[in-house]
Amino acid sequence: MPASRASALMVLIASACVLAFAPILVRLTETGPAAAGFWRFVFALPLLLLLTARPGAEGVGKPSKWMGLAALFFVLDLSFWHYGIVMTSVANATVLCNLTPVVVTLFGWVAFRDRPRRLFVAAIGLAMGGAFAMSAGADGNQGTNPPLGDLFSLSVALWYAGYFLAVKAARATAGAMRIMLWSTALGTPLLLAVAVVLGEDLWPATAAGWSACAAMGVMHVLGQGGVAWSLGRLPASLTAVTILIQPVVASGLGWLIFHETMTPVQMVGGAVVLAAVVLAQWSARTKTGAGAEAAAPVP
Repeated sequence: MPASRASALMVLIASACVLAFAPILVRLTETGPAAAGFWRFVFALPLLLLLTARPGAEGVGKPSKWMGLAALFFVLDLSFWHYGIVMTSVANATVLCNLTPVVVTLFGWVAFRDRPRRLFVAAIGLAMGGAFAMSAGADGNQGTNPPLGDLFSLSVALWYAGYFLAVKAARATAGAMRIMLWSTALGTPLLLAVAVVLGEDLWPATAAGWSACAAMGVMHVLGQGGVAWSLGRLPASLTAVTILIQPVVASGLGWLIFHETMTPVQMVGGAVVLAAVVLAQWSARTKTGAGAEAAAPVP
């Protein structure tokens, strides 16, 4: 493997591990789920502004309609996922939202007549079966409402697919860092509005809570930025498989920090979901449509 490609792979692995801390930090923020997303954006914005406006960078510029749409989908993404993290296990919440590549490829099939292989259709069936097993196999002690949390986490695959497609459209006229900046900036007041309407706790109660909020901002920039950088240097199929390190690391962190365990049925279901995502990406690896580029990371 060439040195440049090896370096990109190392950055991708490190970024996936950084993003695996997201569900852990959400629970440690001492705020409501949507409010945690709000603080994630607030602490990320100065770093994104610095990176975008630095000498030699692309510059801040102006937001496009696609950036606004990306912000809306990202707000839906974080709102549903953060509630899912509270209601179900870290493992379920992280694995189920990794169905995004399947959703993006399915969208390409329906919207662009980019017909997938039969292998992809089989992968959809496997993914749905695995997701059902993860939900049905919960022992009831892994969150406040595991079935609803699983449903919310599963919906994230849809919202993040919309975000991914909006970012893809925005990339026609802007770089990745500028898109991250504006989707974050436009999404910040929306997440605040969601938190206020739902009556959430907005302010962390302790220094530890504030530290978790700040860490989420750093995680947002380093994790998402690292994956975006790697995507320009690695094949989409390799990226899709490698990014699946995230739910594995997140599950381990959930066990270590929150003493969460998975039932045998959930373990099998999680393995089936991850295998289905790999299978779906592999089946589309030679296509040039939406499916071949559906290697977007989870939020």
